Amino acid sequence: MFPEYDVIVIGAGHAGCEAAAAAANMGSKVLLVTMNMQTIGQMSCNPAMGGVAKGQIVREIDALGGYSGIVSDRSMIQFRMLNRSKGPAMWSPRTQNDRARFAEEWRLMLEQTPNVDFWQEMAVGLLVKDKRVTGIKTSLGIDIKGKSVVLTNGTFLNGKIHIGEKNFGGGRTAEKAATGLTEQLVELGFESGRMKTGTPPRVDSRSLNFNHMDEQPGDENPGKFSYSNTKALEKQVSCWITYTNESVHKTLEKGFDKSPMFQGRIKGLGPRYCPSIEDKINRFAERERHQIFVEPEGWNTIEVYVNGFSTSLPESIQYEALTKIPGFEKVKMFRPGYAIEYDYFPPTQLKTSLETQLIENLFFAGQINGTTGYEEAACQGLMAGINAHNKINEIEPVVFKRSEAYIGVLIDDLVNKGTIEPYRMFTSRAEYRILLRQDNADMRLTEKGHAIGLASEERLEAVKEKKSKVNKLVGLITEARVSPEEVNSILEVNGSPRIEEKVPLLNLVKRPQFGIKDIEKTSSAIRNELGKYSAEEIEQAEIIIKYEPYIEREQKMAEKIESLENFKIRNDFDYDKVKALSSEAREKLKKTRPETIGQMSRISGVSPSDVSILSVYLGR
Repeated sequence: MFPEYDVIVIGAGHAGCEAAAAAANMGSKVLLVTMNMQTIGQMSCNPAMGGVAKGQIVREIDALGGYSGIVSDRSMIQFRMLNRSKGPAMWSPRTQNDRARFAEEWRLMLEQTPNVDFWQEMAVGLLVKDKRVTGIKTSLGIDIKGKSVVLTNGTFLNGKIHIGEKNFGGGRTAEKAATGLTEQLVELGFESGRMKTGTPPRVDSRSLNFNHMDEQPGDENPGKFSYSNTKALEKQVSCWITYTNESVHKTLEKGFDKSPMFQGRIKGLGPRYCPSIEDKINRFAERERHQIFVEPEGWNTIEVYVNGFSTSLPESIQYEALTKIPGFEKVKMFRPGYAIEYDYFPPTQLKTSLETQLIENLFFAGQINGTTGYEEAACQGLMAGINAHNKINEIEPVVFKRSEAYIGVLIDDLVNKGTIEPYRMFTSRAEYRILLRQDNADMRLTEKGHAIGLASEERLEAVKEKKSKVNKLVGLITEARVSPEEVNSILEVNGSPRIEEKVPLLNLVKRPQFGIKDIEKTSSAIRNELGKYSAEEIEQAEIIIKYEPYIEREQKMAEKIESLENFKIRNDFDYDKVKALSSEAREKLKKTRPETIGQMSRISGVSPSDVSILSVYLGR
């Protein structure tokens, strides 16, 4: 009935979709296995993509040839560039999306991708021989052969949903949990754990009074995620902001004695940076109010997502508390919020390729690795799909350095440091964030994506042209000089000091109050040249000029560290031979099996002296 597949992907969420697309586009014959064909690419939680650091990840996925950026652009209803008041390292694109259209676009793109087959059924086990995966077993007892398998099970592994004192099995509302895989993996020697996440109630927009809320419109000139020819929005839908208050908090507190979290029925740790509303008012009792973001679910639906009100309290308490929020006085609730517990596998059991250390050709991606967020899952899926294809074709795995991509930071953190709570990406996790900006993801990664076999020739040529034009514009500004008569009127308007003699234009562009766009208002000879460049190219050139010393400093730091990254350690190296290593370091190294000295240096419990000792030993 089934041929032998090159790559079998279990789970069709954000990680599974990217894994299937990547492996198929590289030439592998792929089977995507899901329990429900109607929920491929579903946004299980909020209907949005991107945000702080997450937006950078979506742009990196797109630059490499993944689909998330394109799907987001085709289904967005609002676009905002966050943190514009800060430096460019912090700028983060975010889209509000049409939930139904997002899932529809994912399915259409996968169906139009050659080499992707689909199968709707639960995978209950793996076929393993001599510590190598050879396929999967389904709930109908069907064995499907595969050269490699990627597990992207999300919150479905032994998932349990909690609402007040009620709990029942489920991987998502109205969908059953997945069983069998955790138990087999534990038998094979894997360590597992439990995590928790939650989601807020959904409500009827017709029952809300938006006059009591603050409007949050999209950007005046909306951008987009993809570097391809997707269209920017011509019209947008607004989101809204309101706040909890003392009355809301007191109502919620009435349900604390029935809270599955406070009463110990939930064992798994939840996301630190996205706590439930009951957790927020308990931990931050001194705060009089908390923000609530009212987010439309799409163009043509009345359903609204109540962001900031994630909860697992009894549904009656949820409803009563909602009615105390300004604008929600007559709210109609579609469904209550809930918490969900699920199995995960500490990611220190993985190689940096996301292949498991215990079972060859078996890869993990997404929430199974302890992460939270669509974007974090999607980039892991992309890398797992790439490396599953490479492994079976005896090609070296693709692993990004921390200085190359946020994707590299995320995977490096997971594999070396592990996580006991849902891991979320922040710009603060990246020590090279001035290099890893959202605006230059294509210039950093498209060439690599093309070499991998994902980014098209057309994409590569577009990046080459962009680089050439940006360099040319920087060169023009570097060579140009301007007189006081040409620029002083503009400098005065911008609140920047006047000049008394001719100066290099470069010096003015480096000022915080003056930008390349201001040249168009001057009588400078170079202003006519600016019409040859796109807004994106002008922005790129300006960032390079203004932040040159910071970019250069980070580049030098990255090059210094790179020597350690290139110092390989054999996978079968016997750490017990190196008696000078601390006992803790020896224990951690035998468990994690770092691939390089650089990776070793980032493992918790390994000291700088341990790094020096092993470097000297290996050097000999």
